[in-house]
Amino acid sequence: MNLKWKIPLYKIFTDKEDIDSVTKVIRRGRDWAIGPEIIEFEKLLANYIGTKYCVAFNSGTSALHAALKAAKISKHDEIISPSFTFIATSNSALMVNAKPKFVDIEKDNLGLNPNDVENNIIKRTKAIIPVHYAGLPCKIEEISKLSKRKKLLLIEDAAESLGSYVNQRMIGTFGDMAIFSFAGNKVLTTGEGGAIVTDSKQYFERLKLIRSHGRSENSNYFSSIDNPNYISLGYNWRMSSITAALAISQLHKLDKLIKLRRKNAHFMSSKLSKFSALKVPNEHIGTYHVFQLYSIILKTSKLRNELREFLTKKRIMTKIFFQPVHQTNFYKKQILKEKLCLDNTQSISSRILTIPMYPGLKRDELNYLCDSISEFMEKNS
Repeated sequence: MNLKWKIPLYKIFTDKEDIDSVTKVIRRGRDWAIGPEIIEFEKLLANYIGTKYCVAFNSGTSALHAALKAAKISKHDEIISPSFTFIATSNSALMVNAKPKFVDIEKDNLGLNPNDVENNIIKRTKAIIPVHYAGLPCKIEEISKLSKRKKLLLIEDAAESLGSYVNQRMIGTFGDMAIFSFAGNKVLTTGEGGAIVTDSKQYFERLKLIRSHGRSENSNYFSSIDNPNYISLGYNWRMSSITAALAISQLHKLDKLIKLRRKNAHFMSSKLSKFSALKVPNEHIGTYHVFQLYSIILKTSKLRNELREFLTKKRIMTKIFFQPVHQTNFYKKQILKEKLCLDNTQSISSRILTIPMYPGLKRDELNYLCDSISEFMEKNS
C-alpha cells in the first residue's frame, strides 16, 4: 500500500556537505569508480569502529556474501542465525551452498539466545551470524565467548547498528568480521552500500579480491595501462566513488544523527511507556541503542494489527520488522526440511510494529504520532 504519508517511516537527513561532497566527484569528470574516496572512507570507518581494516561494498548483502566467501564457508557447512531478521542474513549461507540453521531469539534484546545457540551447535556448524536488531546490541559478549570456546567463525550482522556499543566496546569489534549496511533507512545512508570491518589481514586481502573480480589492485584499473593480475574468482561488488563521498560526509555527522535519533526515541518512550499493553524498546545498562528502528511490541497480535490499521488511517506509516525468514514461501517450500520450534521468534514477530523514526522528526510530528497511539491505546487497552 502506497499512501501520501503525513509521517513516513523514515526520511534521510541531508545537508550542504552531502551535496558538495557528491558534486565534487561528479565535476571531477573521472574516477567515479575506484576513486580516492573509497580508501578514505574505509580508513575513517575502521577508525570509527576501532578495527584494523575495512572493505567497502555496494550493499550489506554483498558484504555478507563476501564475508562467507572470505571465510571459505561452503557446501555441507552449517551457519547459525536468527529467523527474526532481514532475509539476506540467512540467504548469505545459501549463496555459498551452506545450510542456514535458525535459532530462537531472547526477549530482552531480540537477538540470538546464547543458550539456544550452544544447544544447536553440531559437528557441521562453522559460523554464527548474530543480528543486532534495530540498533540495539544483542547478547554479543556471551555469543563471542561461546564462538571462541567452540572455535567457530563469528560474523556480526550489524547492518542496523553502526555506532552502537556494549560496555564501551563498539559493535563490530566482537567478531572475526562485521558487516554494515548503508541502505536508505539506515543510520548512515548512501541509498545503497555496505562494508565489512575486521582485524584479520588475511580476510582483508581476500575480501578485496572477492569484491573486484579477483583482481589484485595495486593501481586504479580505469587509469592504469598495466595488465591486471587476476588471481582468484571474484565479483563486481565495488562501491562507487560518488557513494563513498556521500558516505564520508554522512560519517562526519554520524554522532549528531545518532543523538537526534536517541532524543526522539526517548521522547516517544516517555509518552508511550505508560501503557501496559505496549512495550517500548529496551536499553539496558551498558548498552547504547542507536534506534535505527523504533519498534514497539503489543500485548496481542490482534491489538498490533488494529493499531497498524488505525495509524494507516491517520496517514502514519508503519512496517513489520521482521516477518520470520522461516515462514517465507521460499524457505517453507524449498529450503526447510524440518519443523522449527522458535517460540520467541513466533510470538514477537506476531506482535511487533515499527513506527516512524528519523533524525528530522519535528516536535509537532512526534506529538501527532504519540497522541495517535495514545488515542488508540486508551480506547482499546
